[in-house]
Amino acid sequence: MNKPLKIVFLLLLMLQAAPLVAQKLGYIDTEYILNKHPDYKVIQQELENISAEWKKEAQNLDKEIKELSVQLKAEEVLLTEEMYQQRLEDIKLKQKESQEFNSRIFGIDGQYFQKQAELMQPLQSKIYDAIERVSRRNNLGMLYDKAAAPSAIIWTDPRHDYSEFVLEELGIEDNK
Repeated sequence: MNKPLKIVFLLLLMLQAAPLVAQKLGYIDTEYILNKHPDYKVIQQELENISAEWKKEAQNLDKEIKELSVQLKAEEVLLTEEMYQQRLEDIKLKQKESQEFNSRIFGIDGQYFQKQAELMQPLQSKIYDAIERVSRRNNLGMLYDKAAAPSAIIWTDPRHDYSEFVLEELGIEDNK
């Protein structure tokens, strides 16, 4: 490749890369935004109430299993082998029922997480829409979430924090 052609090629490459370098970046802290939003506190309270009911049910199942075990231990000498095995089987069934309940409620894709997603979705949409409007209004090329895990952001300049703009867009005043 001759020298003038190389120069033209490099200039074209630099012109294409220039918009990438000129992009405006910013970040937000969604955890901070969520904690400032009044709806989030309501959602958290509702989830705590639901969770407390389910935990109570799980504790009742565990209590029942413990009582059956204590009762079996106390009556062990009085039972025939067949009766003992039947009660042992009943305890195992209760343990399985308890495990299935905990898995169905608190496991991956359990009812608790489904309820959490159901309650959080409208708020997340509202926040996302506000983030999008702030990003467009401020001509941001990229906006990072400081609260996202795993975060690769080691240090941020507060001048590039758009969290307050998002709160403002949501109509939430920061009372720090």
